[in-house]
Amino acid sequence: MSELSELYQQVILDHNKKPRNFRKLETANHSAEGYNPLCGDQLTVYLKLEDQAVKDVTFEGSGCAISKAAASMMTQALKGKNKQEAEKLFTEFHRMVTGELDEEKTPNDLGNLKIFAGVREFPVRVKCATLAWHTMHAALNNQELVSTE
Repeated sequence: MSELSELYQQVILDHNKKPRNFRKLETANHSAEGYNPLCGDQLTVYLKLEDQAVKDVTFEGSGCAISKAAASMMTQALKGKNKQEAEKLFTEFHRMVTGELDEEKTPNDLGNLKIFAGVREFPVRVKCATLAWHTMHAALNNQELVSTE
């Protein structure tokens, strides 16, 4: 395993053990529930939107390390973004983990979310990595439930 891969794995494990923004957001004005029946991952994403901007975003639930780490890092990446920027990150992240976007050659705003690029090598794990993102997308658009079936 390369040093970079090992570092990425450590970051994912850290976010799984100590997820950031892992709580119910009492002031949320948008939320959605997500479920991945293949893995059993279940989570709720809470958003506080003001003037089309993500003022706060949190999540709660249970899932595998990839699912929880992706949700944790997603919440960090989205705070302070406007709705259009959040949608763009959703699209870029999804395209990256499905192999449609070469995150190293194509300009993007993924930043440290690029550590999930390796997920595309394990197709069954793509749904784990994208569950929080699909759930956030649903919350942004006032949908209530997402299933990755």
